[in-house]
Amino acid sequence: MITTPHDIPWRAALALLVGLVGCGEANAGDEAALATAGTDTELSVPAFTRDEAWPPALPNGWSWGVVTSVDVDDDDHVWVLHRPRTAEGDAPAPPVLEFTPDGEFIQGWGGPSAEYDWPDTEHGIYVDHEGNVWVTGINPRAGNEVSERSDDMLLKFSHGGRLLLQVGGFDVSEGNADTRNPRQPADVAVHPRMGEAFIADGYGNNRVWVVDAETGEHKRLWGAFGKEPVDDPPLPEPMPTGRGPDHFDIVHGIAISNDGLVYVADRTFRRIQEFTIAGAFRRQGFVARDEEPARPTVSRIAFSADQEQRFIFASDFGGGIVWILDRARLETVGRFGERGNELGQFGNLHHIAVDSQNNVYTAEVGAIGRVQKFRATVGE
Repeated sequence: MITTPHDIPWRAALALLVGLVGCGEANAGDEAALATAGTDTELSVPAFTRDEAWPPALPNGWSWGVVTSVDVDDDDHVWVLHRPRTAEGDAPAPPVLEFTPDGEFIQGWGGPSAEYDWPDTEHGIYVDHEGNVWVTGINPRAGNEVSERSDDMLLKFSHGGRLLLQVGGFDVSEGNADTRNPRQPADVAVHPRMGEAFIADGYGNNRVWVVDAETGEHKRLWGAFGKEPVDDPPLPEPMPTGRGPDHFDIVHGIAISNDGLVYVADRTFRRIQEFTIAGAFRRQGFVARDEEPARPTVSRIAFSADQEQRFIFASDFGGGIVWILDRARLETVGRFGERGNELGQFGNLHHIAVDSQNNVYTAEVGAIGRVQKFRATVGE
């Protein structure tokens, strides 16, 4: 059902990332450098320190709920999606919040409306190259405290919160073959030149679904390895060997690189798969595959700020780690963070975003109001 009423072009390359090829140990704490990496050269390597201005304070006596997603627009403004139903107190903030890089509040909007179907369980936020804001939801049909409706919709808003497009609605999906509706979509990315929205349709379905970014018209879809997605595939052990299953489990994150490749985060199976824009499979890499115990891992991916986007940052949902991969090899070359409840640590690290200065923003669903910023610094 369609109702009409990032690839973010990174601007500057940071020389501090050029020499990263190794991996070091992470340290917790506000003042500590949270990432180091060994190299086979004398070049500087990136490190990250928590910015004490984050999480920012909210105006109007508003309170935070669980922060589920974060993204950064072309002006380095930070967009945060949280779940007001989980907030403490009588004045929860609107679900969509915009801040400056220093944490100054700009605006808030969103929530249930007579004009559109707002998801019962907010999940992902993405800001496209035109400043439009996309929102996804993932509420399942049964066994949920919020409602028993399925969030089978994708919403597109203007910068100020005016609805531009709704694709889908409540309880409308007919599965992976449905070319009109998503089913509990987790994430979205827009290709600016092609004008297409690539949807990580991954909680109720297990596919990548591509639609026209203006009209919502179906374009194409595919599953793991570019195969046809199927409903209710068998679920193997959480950490299978070899190349892994021929299907996705939870298609949790999606991103499009400057050179026109699509990267998909398959959370349960700890892998990132790379495709052409047309959906042809190219290769895959695993994230924390040898880490124990078996747990959900790669939940969202973001690129480094250099034009070549040499590095991929991947949020580790279960491990509380931000992994850094060499995009050319899809191999892990660095990390920072650790699991925990203190600021500077991560509990259920859900979504991640990177600004034009390679600062990293993180959203956790394990604590109220936990959106953090980590400034990129230079270590020796």
